[in-house]
Parts: sequence; structure tokens; C-alpha cells
Amino acid sequence: MPPIPSRLAGARALVTAVALTIGIIAMFLAPRWDKIGDIKGQQMGVYFIAILGLNIVTGYTGQISLAQGAFMAIGGYTTAILITEHGVRDLWTIPIAAVVAGVAGFLVGVPALRLSGVYVALVTFGLAVAMPDILGWDKLDAVTKSGREIQLFNSPDLIGKGFEDVTFLGQTLTFTRAVYYLTWALALVLLVVAWLFLRDAPGRAFKAVRDSELAATSSGVNIAAYKTLAFAISAAYAGVAGSLLVMAVAFADPNSFPAKLSLTILVGAVVAGIGSLWGVLIGAAFVQFLPDAAVHISKAQGVPDAVYGAALILIV
Repeated sequence: MPPIPSRLAGARALVTAVALTIGIIAMFLAPRWDKIGDIKGQQMGVYFIAILGLNIVTGYTGQISLAQGAFMAIGGYTTAILITEHGVRDLWTIPIAAVVAGVAGFLVGVPALRLSGVYVALVTFGLAVAMPDILGWDKLDAVTKSGREIQLFNSPDLIGKGFEDVTFLGQTLTFTRAVYYLTWALALVLLVVAWLFLRDAPGRAFKAVRDSELAATSSGVNIAAYKTLAFAISAAYAGVAGSLLVMAVAFADPNSFPAKLSLTILVGAVVAGIGSLWGVLIGAAFVQFLPDAAVHISKAQGVPDAVYGAALILIV
């Protein structure tokens, strides 16, 4: 009879396989449910990827980052610029957006090494607040159009040009349905990558940094390297989310990436359970659909926000 740890590992692997199978089936069936639909379902997928990335840096290394919205903006604008200015095919812009946002995350993570706790949160939130103004800066007109909307609609390098049907494996899909499936396919891949990465030595090192930096250092863990690595990976995930968001709406605009977006993603991570990968789906559903549910309770001024806040307090 195999030892208990081996049997437990086998049971966890079986549960994971079943969960992924159910997730794949649900991913293909969800658009057929009118209450979710292609557009809201795709937005939920964007939140899923961004929350997944935040859980890596906050849940596993204990660094409270409030810059996910800013990194999403970097990824989104990377995709928009590459498609409109350089004729790069939309799918190829996604990994490039991840790399660009990941480098930005690394650069933010370096000065954050000198800070901890709430101070990291304040610095990163400052970036999220400043990002719309940075995108609208006149001196960046050649890159960001000084905050003017960058239109991808009717671009030959955007899937379905933003409005046409798409044929894939002999099946004809609407533009919104095609982007929906693309978003959730990437979400599934990124989930598996995160799970494989975090269950190995890097994940253990991240947790050691979170639990006790002194103990981690004594065990030979390079604190600076792992903290900046976590920031870079988290930002790369946000870059993918931003890229998919821009592709779905077929334009890039500073107003699409307000500071509130970073707070929304943090709320989703809290609901998911800080440090939990499998709860991310619940967190993404919460931030996507609870505001709609709150409006159905009452449309009176302030009531939807009050319902949203009360639900969050109860969950926390």
C-alpha cells in the first residue's frame, strides 16, 4: 500500500483533474446562458486572469499590490499600438504585452523591496492613480496619442476586424463569442501554468518569504530575487488581461483603466481567498456580477454601492 502522503497527492491530482474538466465544460456552455452571455463572460475572464496574477504577488509573497489596473493598461496599450501602428497580428501581441507588463512589474518591484506592508500598497496604488494621466501626457503623443482613443475597429489584424464572424475548426463564431473562447482558453492555460509553478520550489520560496523573511533568508532564499519575480509574473498576467480587454472592446482609452479597476481586482482576490488559485473563479464572478445584482435590488442613489459594500464586508 502506498504511503499516506502519496495517496493524498494522488487524491489532490484527481480532484484537480475533475475540477479542470468541469471548468472546461462550463467554459463552453456558459455563453449559452443569457444571464452570462459572451460580453459579460469575457469580462469575467479578464478579471479571472488579473486576479490570478494578483494572488501570486499578494497571496504567495505577502506584497499588497494595487497596481494591477496600471499593468493592464500597459498590456492593453501594447496590443493597441502593435496592431494599429505596426500591423502585428492580435494573437502575437498577447505574449508581447505580457513581457512588456512583466518588465514594468519588475521595475516597480525593485524600489518596492525597500518597503513593506501598507507602504507597498500606497506606492503601487499611486501608479494606478497616475496611469490615466501618464497615458494622456502630451510628450507621449507619438505612443499613446495623448489620451485620445486608439481605435482597433475594422483593423485587418484584429480577430474578425472587431465585428465580423470568425471561422475556427469549421465552426462559425461571432466576434464576441470568439473573443470569449480565446479569453477563457488563455485563462485555463495560465491557471495550469500558475499551479505547476507554485506547487514546485518557487511556490515554496514565495510562501517562505511571506511567512518570515528572516527564516527564508536563513534557508538560503534570495528575498530580493523572489519578490521582484513575483511582481513581474503578476504584472505579466495583468498585461494579458489588459490585452484581451482591448481586443474585446476594439479600442484603447485611458478611461478603461481607472484607479478603481485595481481596487476591484483586489476585492476579487479577497473574495477568492488570498493565496488561493481555485477560488479565483468565485472572485471574478463576484466583481463581475454582484454590481448587476445590487442594481436589481434597488436603483436608488447609493443603494447598489451599499449592497456591494455590505456583501464584501460579510465575505471578509
